[in-house]
Order: sequence, then structure tokens, then C-alpha cells
Amino acid sequence: MLSRLISSTRGIPERNDVPAHIAIVMDGNGRWARKRLLPRVAGHKRGLDTVRKVVKLCVDQGVSHLTLFAFSSENWRRPADEVSFLMQLFMQALREEVKKLHKNNIRLRVIGDLSRFDSELIETIRSAEAQTGGNTALTLSIAANYGGRWDIVNAVNAMLASCPEKRGAYTEEDLAPHLCLADAPEPDLYIRTGGEQRISNFLLWQLAYTEFYFTDCLWPDFDEAAFAQAIDSYRKRERRFGRTSEQLAGGSDKQD
Repeated sequence: MLSRLISSTRGIPERNDVPAHIAIVMDGNGRWARKRLLPRVAGHKRGLDTVRKVVKLCVDQGVSHLTLFAFSSENWRRPADEVSFLMQLFMQALREEVKKLHKNNIRLRVIGDLSRFDSELIETIRSAEAQTGGNTALTLSIAANYGGRWDIVNAVNAMLASCPEKRGAYTEEDLAPHLCLADAPEPDLYIRTGGEQRISNFLLWQLAYTEFYFTDCLWPDFDEAAFAQAIDSYRKRERRFGRTSEQLAGGSDKQD
């Protein structure tokens, strides 16, 4: 049996009915609020409720990794008052949820460039990560001030610093350990709510062979039924990883 951490471009990862790793772009909070004549921040608050529900659904389904795109490196371009609210909500959620996550054996980590956050938020993040670091039921990764291009550039710089003697003869295996999600299997399923059909600079390296699922459902409305539809869509996909349908029908999981 091949390791679940195998690169999808270098080998053939395991195929299961339940995705080992789900990555989600939680889009539509602001539109959900506007439809109800509420301020955009009300949508972000309601979106946090959906995060709690989806985390529980993933644990119940046996998903081992869930990565949520909470705040991109481009989201600093939003109105200052909304950015300020999001930072406050992030801090509040960390403080209120970490005990629940720990009680339910869920590991929390935050990926992205934390250097732009204030020291109090960074300290709260590190404390939550340390408290839940040994948990095994689910790894919940929150992408905050994260960008896929930043991740790759950051990994390249770390790779060059770690083994400068190679002088250009670098491989995928040299770079991969320096990426933010180096210890997680590549996402099996990418979900984007809110009707948009873009990657938006999310996990550019890791999504090489991920199955994409787009839904018009706004994130605050993404409930158990919507989650089940995404999983059902995934189960119907033919994951070839470069092979032919005939090879799959013949049960060929081996590399040439």
C-alpha cells in the first residue's frame, strides 16, 4: 500500500470513498449578510457556526485533514473596518474554540505568513497549536494571511538555505518538505462555496490532482446536506492520476 503522503505527480496516492484531506474556500459570507440586509460582519459570524458544523462532519466521516481558507494574503485589500473585525473574530474564535478542539482530539494549526499579525494574536495562535499538537482525530489547518505563491516562494527560499550545495539540481522531493502542509496528504477534495469557480491563490502546489467541487451555496448555508452532496460528487469521480480508464478497470494501481 502506498503512503498517503506520496506526491500525486510522482506516484499514485490511495483512493478511498472518504477523502483523507478536504480543502475549502469559505466564500459567500458577505453576500449571505447582504441578502438579509445585515452588515457583512454578520455573515462572518454566521460563517463561524458553519466551521464548527463542518469540523464535526469531517470527524464523523473519518476525514483526517481539513484545511480552511480563512484570510488570504490579498484580503488585506478589503475595507479596513472589515479586516479589523476579521482579526478580532479570529482572536475570539481561537480563545473560545481551542478547549473544545482539544477535548475532541482535534489538532489545530495556522498556516500562512503570520509576520503581519500583532504579537498578541501570534502568541494566541502558538498557544493553541501547542495545546492541541498531540491530537489525532483531525488536523484542522486554518490558512490565514496565506497565498499559494507565497507558500511556494517561501519553500524555495527555505530549500536553498537548507541545501545550497546542490546548486540548481533540485527536485520536487527537495522542495516539498518546506511547504506549509508538508506533513499532510495532498487534498483529495477542494470545495468552494458561493458560486465562484476559482482557486484564488489557494494551495497552488498541493491541488495538482485534487478533485474540484463548486457550489452556489453560500458558506453560512453550507449544512450537512450540502456537505453530503460534495462527498457524493467526490465518490463518483474517476481519479486516474495520469492513467487511462482501462487501466483503472483492470485494477492497475502500480506505476510504470
